[in-house]
Amino acid sequence: MTLQLTSPAWQDYTLLDSGGERKLERFGPYHLIRPEPRAIWKPVAPPEDWHAAHAEYLPAEMGGGGEWHFRQTLPDRWPLQYRNLKMWAAIEDSRQVGIFPENAAHWDWIEDRVRAAEPGCEVLNLFGYTGLASLAAARTGAVVTHIDSSRRAITLGRENQALNDLNDRPIRWIVEDAARFAEREVRRGRRYHGLILDPPKYGLGPNRERWAFSENFDHLCTILRDCLTEQPAFIVVTAYALESPPEILRPGMEILTRGLGGRLELGTLTALERSAGRKIDLSITARWSA
Repeated sequence: MTLQLTSPAWQDYTLLDSGGERKLERFGPYHLIRPEPRAIWKPVAPPEDWHAAHAEYLPAEMGGGGEWHFRQTLPDRWPLQYRNLKMWAAIEDSRQVGIFPENAAHWDWIEDRVRAAEPGCEVLNLFGYTGLASLAAARTGAVVTHIDSSRRAITLGRENQALNDLNDRPIRWIVEDAARFAEREVRRGRRYHGLILDPPKYGLGPNRERWAFSENFDHLCTILRDCLTEQPAFIVVTAYALESPPEILRPGMEILTRGLGGRLELGTLTALERSAGRKIDLSITARWSA
C-alpha cells in the first residue's frame, strides 16, 4: 500500500505558498522562505506576501550551503505547538529550523502504536534530531533511547523535553554514531519494541564516522533486526534528500521484519499548500506495525 501522509491538524504551521523552487512557510508568528527544488511551478500568492517574509535562506551560487537573510528581527527561538506537543523553533546555520512539520503524521502514529503496545514499551530512535518523535513516544508511556551524532540536536531535544514538562519521563539522550550504538546494544542483549529511524543521505558521526544511505542502510537494518524483541510493536523510517521512490526502503524493511508478519506500508510525507492546494512530497517513508 502506498501512502501520501499529510499533517492537517497543525495550527502553528502553514505552507502558505510555493513556486520558483522556494516555499513560503509560517512558523507561529513568523514567515520564512526556504529553498524547495520540487516546487518548479509559479507562486500563486501575491509578491507582497513573499516580500513580507521575516527571513529567507539563500543557497550559495556554487556548491552547497547558503545563508539566511533577515528582513526583520527574529528571536533566538520561539515556541510552537502541535496538538499537545510543544517544541522550540530556531533559525539554524543550515536551512533548518529545528522541526520538520510534515513529521507530525508520524508523531500521531507513534503515539497510537505505543498506546497499543505492552506496558513498558522500549523505543530506539536513531538519527533522532531534536527529539519530537521521542517525546511523542515517551509521553504515551514508552521508555525511549534517543541517538544523534549532533550535540546541538541533543541539547535541543532536552530543551523540548523540559518545554513539555516531561523531565520525569524515561528518555536517554545520547551523542553517538547510530551503527556503532546499535552494534553495542546487540552485544549487551538490549531489545526494543519500537524503532524510529531518520537516516540522512550522507552524514558524519561524532568521531567522523562516515554514513552514506546507499552503502549503509541495509547493513544497519541487519544489525537492528537483532535489537528487536520477539514481538515488536512498530518500525518507522523517514528518509530525506533521496531522489528515489519509496520502494528503495523495502529491502531494509524486509530485513527488519522478516518472519514477523504484520503490515508494511510505503509512501511519502507530503506538505499541502494553502494557496493553491498543490502537494509537495518532502521525504519517502516506510512504516510497519504488528
